[in-house]
Amino acid sequence: MTRQQLFNQIQLKKSYLCIGLDTDINKIPKHLLGEEDPVFEFNKQIIDATKEYCVAYKPNIAFYESLGAVGWESLQKTIEYIPKDIFTIADAKRGDIGNTSKLYARAFFETMNFDSITVAPYMGEDSITPFLEFKNKWVILLAHTSNKGSKDFQLFHQNEKPLYQEVIEKSQQWASADELMFVVGATRADKIGEIRNLASDNFFLVPGVGAQGGDLREVSKLGMNNQCGLLVNSSRGVIYASDKENFAEKARNESQKLQQQMSEYLEMYL
Repeated sequence: MTRQQLFNQIQLKKSYLCIGLDTDINKIPKHLLGEEDPVFEFNKQIIDATKEYCVAYKPNIAFYESLGAVGWESLQKTIEYIPKDIFTIADAKRGDIGNTSKLYARAFFETMNFDSITVAPYMGEDSITPFLEFKNKWVILLAHTSNKGSKDFQLFHQNEKPLYQEVIEKSQQWASADELMFVVGATRADKIGEIRNLASDNFFLVPGVGAQGGDLREVSKLGMNNQCGLLVNSSRGVIYASDKENFAEKARNESQKLQQQMSEYLEMYL
């Protein structure tokens, strides 16, 4: 998917909502466990209920690969079921030496046909560039994440700059804003504006809104650019809004609430 196609969807749906398909077999409603593929059935109903309100889906790969071969099958069926005009993110956090990264890229971009993949930058340029060789595919680079341990390395200062700033500045030499996004956690809203100044044109994937305490209005106000530039992720707050038979209806309600807020913020800040 191109940048313009993604922005078109944001304008059409008045939304920059990304829904995380972090589907845990131990958390899905019990009545689904009798299905041939409970994980896919859960995802299918979530997608049917929420696709009107979101512009991206983000399966966290760990939830699928932990189940072995059947998990990978559920993931493949999920990706094939997602409408083609909705952006897909493999939340895989890969990143290895060049030959290995090339195979990871082929796995997620060619075999599974994701639009994008999250990548860890620690091993440097030659671990990132193999993912950039695929047309209309995206690298979403971990920059300033929302987890507690992010301070251990990301805020480490060298030459008067924290490491995450070095990552953002250096990586923009490798790729344009048409193929490179950054993960920027919502739990430190004060950093969003600072990072927007460093990467004015790039899209940000923003986790941490909702269950983790991030403020959607602050993220939108400080992080939006002239093509929105934000994909704000909600996982648990949408997909686990209910553990009963009405789970899909509740997920629809939660995603609609987020879309309505986003519609207001697009009007205010875009």
